[in-house]
Amino acid sequence: MEASNGKTLLVLGGSGLVGMEVLRQALVNPAISRVVAPSRSPLPMAVRHYSHLDNPQVDFAALPEDADWWQADAAICALGTTRQNAGSKDAFRAVDRGYVVSCARHARRAGTRTFVLNSSLGASPRSGSFYLRVKGEAEQDLAAMDFRSLTLIRPSLLDGARAENRPGELVGLLLSRTFKPVIPKRLRAVKAGDVAAAMLQAALMAPVGQHVIESDAIVRRH
Repeated sequence: MEASNGKTLLVLGGSGLVGMEVLRQALVNPAISRVVAPSRSPLPMAVRHYSHLDNPQVDFAALPEDADWWQADAAICALGTTRQNAGSKDAFRAVDRGYVVSCARHARRAGTRTFVLNSSLGASPRSGSFYLRVKGEAEQDLAAMDFRSLTLIRPSLLDGARAENRPGELVGLLLSRTFKPVIPKRLRAVKAGDVAAAMLQAALMAPVGQHVIESDAIVRRH
């Protein structure tokens, strides 16, 4: 669905690290005239003051099927949590696969034909890592939905200021910054803003088919 003077973008997971970066960039992009960012709680005023931002409050476990905002030119999904924050494997899977796939299904049924997902380096439904296996399962589910354009972004460790505390990630970032010259490019930490820029570019360009952008390609692009 094309807005009067530009594109309509649906942003899922806008309250997280990457999602917030997507919002910040999308809201000042002249090619985008409407941004819809459903969230459990109101987004910060830093983005909510934009008149072309719609921020409906939703329960991701019981999404409104008939909301008109599911129809957009493109959807960007940055939904995700950690097993620690979720509390269990089942709860983690419910967010990183269940919520992602449910949102994608609603958007596709409404006519949205472009979908961009923030996944993870190493994502595979055959991975021995539970985290990467769930990410890979979500990718697999999306690939079966017949989007005209589907882009899977697979960043390595994310470099950015999170609202929640992730001790393991902080240690990883410290090591990544210290030993950056000897760490292979595909394993280096990547800035959240760069991931967001790659996602936004994929959403606006909407290349036909299914595409994967690995972490080292994100770094090269920005």
